[in-house]
Amino acid sequence: MPDQTFQVTALVVYFAVMIGIGWYAYRQTADHEGYMLAGRQLPPWTAALSAGASDMSGWLMMGLPGAIYASGLIEAWIAIGLTAGAYLNWKFVAPRLRSYTEVARNSITIPSFFENRLHDTSRALRVASGAIVLVFFTFYVSSMMVAGGEFFVLAFGGTYLTGMIIVAVVTLAYTMIGGFLGASLTDVVQGLMMMLALLVVPVIAIAAIGGPGETMAGVNEIDPTRLSFIGGAALSATTVLGIISAAAWGLGYFGQPHVIVRFMAMRDAASAGPARRIGMSWMIATLVGAVTCGVVGIAFFHRTGATLDNPELVVLEMSRILLHPLVVGFVFAAVLAAIMSTVSSQLIVSSSAFVEDLYKVVGRDASPERLMALGRGCVLAVAVIAGLLALNPSGTILDLVAFAWAGFGASFGPAVLLCLFWRRLTNWGALAGMIVGAVTVFVWDAYAPQIAGVDLYEIIPGFLANVLVAVVVSRATWVPNAELEREFDAAAELASGRVTTAS
Repeated sequence: MPDQTFQVTALVVYFAVMIGIGWYAYRQTADHEGYMLAGRQLPPWTAALSAGASDMSGWLMMGLPGAIYASGLIEAWIAIGLTAGAYLNWKFVAPRLRSYTEVARNSITIPSFFENRLHDTSRALRVASGAIVLVFFTFYVSSMMVAGGEFFVLAFGGTYLTGMIIVAVVTLAYTMIGGFLGASLTDVVQGLMMMLALLVVPVIAIAAIGGPGETMAGVNEIDPTRLSFIGGAALSATTVLGIISAAAWGLGYFGQPHVIVRFMAMRDAASAGPARRIGMSWMIATLVGAVTCGVVGIAFFHRTGATLDNPELVVLEMSRILLHPLVVGFVFAAVLAAIMSTVSSQLIVSSSAFVEDLYKVVGRDASPERLMALGRGCVLAVAVIAGLLALNPSGTILDLVAFAWAGFGASFGPAVLLCLFWRRLTNWGALAGMIVGAVTVFVWDAYAPQIAGVDLYEIIPGFLANVLVAVVVSRATWVPNAELEREFDAAAELASGRVTTAS
């Protein structure tokens, strides 16, 4: 049997399982809230693996290993920052957000939580945050379409456009019919596939090279500085800025709607503890595997004489050289899993933002059936627009993801933290900070490197500007509100486990 036939067989099996899970979820989804948030009944293991898989995306299997292969361990600061950010997110944000969204009129989206938490009667905060979700998720989904297109070029020698279309069609199939539950359950399978691939491929590659010693020797023969976390040279201002920028990825976790919506969907705040342990174990294993793949790839391609034209394909190319074609097919499926798990989650959150935070705010009341139809229509529309943007990609997968990650982290991250832990935040403070954070990301990304010559990740100035503006405006507009105070205290008690219901 030709190699490609084995690989296609593995992918067909994977696609069939994903669509089957989507159909199962469709049968379990009875209403609009179930389509958007699975009835707040996710068990800890589903919430944990779903949050991880939807978070990591194609950059875990392609972008991060490629960055390590090209530049060395100095790029591992991204993984270190993400690990710290994810832990803090699970430890402090998850239980408090789960309880507060229940207290705040059973909010089922992040924009609706902002409005309900801050008693914003103007609706401006909800509409603005819903629009931000749609804008940045369109860019984010587009980056995953790019990853899907590049994947098919390598894996099958097909065209970039064909790969984009296949990824989009299959993801849309199980997302549109299965909703949030379908996306979450497929995330679990996809997360396990990603972890297994990232642990197996580097182990086999190390064995092929001759062991850990030969692997390190091979890297040193190419460039000893690749094994340094500071680039091998004395610390300079540029190096320090690079490390700070990489580690600052962790700031983004607090504002990623497709991640923190899993906190809202858990059965209760107490689920955050076991979910954190499961999620962090999975995350550490996959990130260590991705970094190891990049380092091992340096020695592997040097010692074997094989060629690698695109660093972001290091995992795929090593697996194709080392593994049986059928196993290669499942490794390729794991790469698709990383891409598709993120796309599905982002499409669902985009759908909820459109229906709950834009249509229901400015439109008329609609039946549950119409709301579900509108939600599915939004999933399709965002996918089409993202696909059009991905037709002519500019920058690497990591660059594209970094921009969208910064956009959410700088606009939503401070708002989420201040909503949860500062009782004097006001709706006008949150709105002003959110807009300033989002605008700062766009402006900094477009002009700062050229004008100031500062290569600092845009999430940092965006996050800081948001906090500063939100605090200043809130202090100027805050007035005492007994109901807000009561809800703030009730959410804190519910998160701590001192009470078992929001009532």
